[in-house]
Amino acid sequence: MAIGRQIRLSRILNNGKMLCIPMDHGITNGPIPGLEDVYGFIYRCENSGVTSVIINKGIIKSLPRPPKVGLIAHLSASTSLGLSPNKKVQMGSVEDAIRLGADGISVHINIGAKEEPEMLQKLGIISDKCNEWNVPLIAMMYPRGENIKDAFSVDIVSHVARIGAEAGADIVKTVYTGDAESFKMVVRTCPVPVVIAGGPKATTDEDILEMCDGAMQAGAIGVTFGRNIFQHKNPPQILNALSRIIFNSEKPKEALNNIVSSKK
Repeated sequence: MAIGRQIRLSRILNNGKMLCIPMDHGITNGPIPGLEDVYGFIYRCENSGVTSVIINKGIIKSLPRPPKVGLIAHLSASTSLGLSPNKKVQMGSVEDAIRLGADGISVHINIGAKEEPEMLQKLGIISDKCNEWNVPLIAMMYPRGENIKDAFSVDIVSHVARIGAEAGADIVKTVYTGDAESFKMVVRTCPVPVVIAGGPKATTDEDILEMCDGAMQAGAIGVTFGRNIFQHKNPPQILNALSRIIFNSEKPKEALNNIVSSKK
């Protein structure tokens, strides 16, 4: 592996593991709860075990100061106001992201949507550019669209993750299949490291931590949780618990108890 890619990976990972907060929602959904002040949220959480954040180029450009976490520039976009929310278009370049100081690139691909061919083509082009500049590529691979009947099917999620790897991604982000045993198949058949998406906001802290633990038990290198962190009543606390599971191999109850005990 080229040294430039290794250096950048070391900035978005911690000993090969990832606790990442995607905060690219502003283009898709606007200033949703928890992300009204993106900068304040990043700085509030930068000492809570986070390895990196995923943000759009305009947010990187206007950061008041460099954060203490890795920066991954998101190059895909669509909006909930448009007629084709599943069609992700490219709205930035790898070169521009590097100029802004990004440590990695992320793209969002919806497999099963009618616009899938165009998105796959963009994934291939961006992958080539990332290889040219030795920049890590995180491919957000989602089974989402008209042709997907079961978005959590092990066979479908495994296929979707494999597409990201074969297109040249360094890390694949995809949905969790619901339990560690089934997700092992996804990880085992994906040639590059896998992280899970958080999905809709969970009901309890236990649900969040169990999902993280299940993914780690299956062989994932970490999580990329958005709403389950930035819409949490105490984001630094849930991040601390997730960090204990990912980096210290603690079990969910142990991690949660340690956090509660430290607050007493």
